[in-house]
Amino acid sequence: MTQQPGSSTAADPDQPVDDPSPGETAVPAGRSAPAPGAVVLALLALGWLAAMLWSTRAAIASAQAGVTAVSLSAYALPGVISAALVAGGGGALAVTNLLARRGVDRATVRFVTATGAGLLVGLLTAVSINLCYADNATTNVIAGTTAAAAVVGGALAGAGNTRVVGAVVTAALAVLLFVVAFSRVRDPLFALYGGDGTQEAMIGAARWVSRTESLLAGLVAGLAAFGYLHLARRRTLRRAPDAPADRWPAYLVAGAGSGLLLLLTEVVLRVGGRSLLDLAAALSEADAVAQTTLGTSRLDNGIWVLFVGALTAMIAFGRTLGPAATGDEDEDEDDPTDD
Repeated sequence: MTQQPGSSTAADPDQPVDDPSPGETAVPAGRSAPAPGAVVLALLALGWLAAMLWSTRAAIASAQAGVTAVSLSAYALPGVISAALVAGGGGALAVTNLLARRGVDRATVRFVTATGAGLLVGLLTAVSINLCYADNATTNVIAGTTAAAAVVGGALAGAGNTRVVGAVVTAALAVLLFVVAFSRVRDPLFALYGGDGTQEAMIGAARWVSRTESLLAGLVAGLAAFGYLHLARRRTLRRAPDAPADRWPAYLVAGAGSGLLLLLTEVVLRVGGRSLLDLAAALSEADAVAQTTLGTSRLDNGIWVLFVGALTAMIAFGRTLGPAATGDEDEDEDDPTDD
């Protein structure tokens, strides 16, 4: 019996295929395997979005003047957008994961359902912002941009493999948490890099602190993405030992996913939040310089996280591979030699 190319197991088309054992989900070749922990990831992503919205509202409400509120809104908007992207992707992951478990794996159905889930997250977020924030033009910009980001996140989740999407959401959440934790050591690092002298020294120290943060965030993203896919693979093997393994492109995309989301955050920010950024930059010359500097820093950070995350995930995946079989030993065992 000859095994067909590309198939994971040898099968005779004339013989009936055995049904999977009770409690075990069979994943046909070419179909996306369910992602473990999808509901937990969705809840964590939604919780993070809620926390970002709450902190942004508290900061804006504490401002004494309208000018300060505009400036704080512009500074907080990138964090809200990135949280909305992850929340939209997490919500869509939970829905598409349910479809995968039920055997529904049509690309069109998965994409439309995921986009609808992201739209639902975006609408609920926009309504919450309009109800809890002050009713002004700044609030409308935040609500509209956040809703658009959630829809984009849902659409991206529906266009990919569920396990890869789960790895990207896991890595993105890990990076967002890391950035918050890193803020506690930013000042000591600033002093360590010589940022207590001249203005030139302060600028150089700030640049090195930013690069250090980006490098470590990329390492966190790559390790988190690899860890998720590796655990998902082990869980699949316990249920279906003959299931095909994820190839290296899955680890590459998963490791780079967090950086791609950060770059996409900047795109959504500059398209949907352009009016708020321009308004904040027009407050003073210092605000204009600050907005330009922050925009450049966010782009650099996204690029660093993308490449370092992808490289880290690929190296971690490569260390799990065994040596390739040469075939010489098989020939020696199969072919008898004459004495």
